[in-house]
Amino acid sequence: MQDKVFPPSKQATTGSGTAANPSFPATKAQLYGATRPLYRPQPKRHHYRRSCCCSCCIWTTLTILVLVLLAAASAAILYLVYRPHRPTFTVSSLNVTTLNVTSSSKLITNINLNVNAKNPNKKLIYIYDPVAISLSTQDDVVVGVGSFGSFVHGTKNNTLLKAAINGGNKELDDSSAGKLRVALRGKKGLPLKMKLDTKVKAKIGGLKIPKVGIRVICEGIKVTAPKGKSATIGSTSNAKCKVDFRVKIWKLTF
Repeated sequence: MQDKVFPPSKQATTGSGTAANPSFPATKAQLYGATRPLYRPQPKRHHYRRSCCCSCCIWTTLTILVLVLLAAASAAILYLVYRPHRPTFTVSSLNVTTLNVTSSSKLITNINLNVNAKNPNKKLIYIYDPVAISLSTQDDVVVGVGSFGSFVHGTKNNTLLKAAINGGNKELDDSSAGKLRVALRGKKGLPLKMKLDTKVKAKIGGLKIPKVGIRVICEGIKVTAPKGKSATIGSTSNAKCKVDFRVKIWKLTF
């Protein structure tokens, strides 16, 4: 039995006589195109979200600026219409019944203090909370403390405030006690300064301005220790008082 020999198949040629590429099996380049770029996922864009945030920031800033301008304009109008002035304080009298440092460095103080508060405004009323008082030396050694009650300061009004100042048997350190003894024995007297701290709100017609802090510091007071049972009168003729409003924003005080 003879084996059959099959002749090799001829490759397909083109019209020019060259062999054509085989059509099967097809490669990926043939299926999808060799020059076609590969697909790459594009990152998500957040232009819309960013533009919204920017718009919100711009509108918030503009709103704050408008509110600040309106507040400034309102304050300017109130100032031009009512011409508000700060209240003034003067130390009218200071009588010392007891002012002594014991051998055990305890401070014994008994002082009667009168302060005159004046409201120079014609249309503005001040309403005060209770007032804390302290008398201290130039070295900030507290001699005594006291308080005034709350009060309403009417227009064009003078109010006399009275308080009892006590030392509360405070024990001093040796250095402070020694300086006080020397000053009380001297002829020039002991220089003191008075500090008042409170909160006050203003009222103009039906408009009420929120409370703000107020501090009054009076310097130029001199006292001498009484001898025996008779009280001594402190010198207040050179006392000058400075009034500062203390506006607090968060933890900052201006």
